[in-house]
Amino acid sequence: MLTLICALDEQRAIGLKGHMLFRLRSDLQRFKALTVGHTVIMGRKTFASLPKGALPNRRNFVVSRSLSEAPAGTFLFRSPEAALQAAQDDKEIFVIGGSSIYEATLPLADRLCLTHILAKAPQADVFFPEVDFDQWKCTFQESHPADEQNEQPYIFADYIRI
Repeated sequence: MLTLICALDEQRAIGLKGHMLFRLRSDLQRFKALTVGHTVIMGRKTFASLPKGALPNRRNFVVSRSLSEAPAGTFLFRSPEAALQAAQDDKEIFVIGGSSIYEATLPLADRLCLTHILAKAPQADVFFPEVDFDQWKCTFQESHPADEQNEQPYIFADYIRI
């Protein structure tokens, strides 16, 4: 199963200058719970944004045409298609960003695990691709208010392709 996982604001914004737009501890906890033990596919810039490098307890696949060697703890691929081919025997594969990797894999995705942040970032330079939700069925939805550890209200929502 190919799953795209992402936190996006009301305008589909997901990042600015290599950083996430909002601090949502619950989203990070959910991300970890869903992805541990699985393969994660990401672009070079997403990998560079990880504060401690490769994500522990996951197979880290980095897609880049410019890197000459795989960063520590990762496998390097030249295209999303090559990464997907290498992971084809995995029960579950998660695409974790960035924008061009999401764009390339959205047509192939079986599931979306989205955190809809109920706010608009003042600035953003990376966006999640537009989704035709007529092609998807919501299978899970859970609303949360802002609190001490989550600076904006948000909704966890999972979708499967119809």
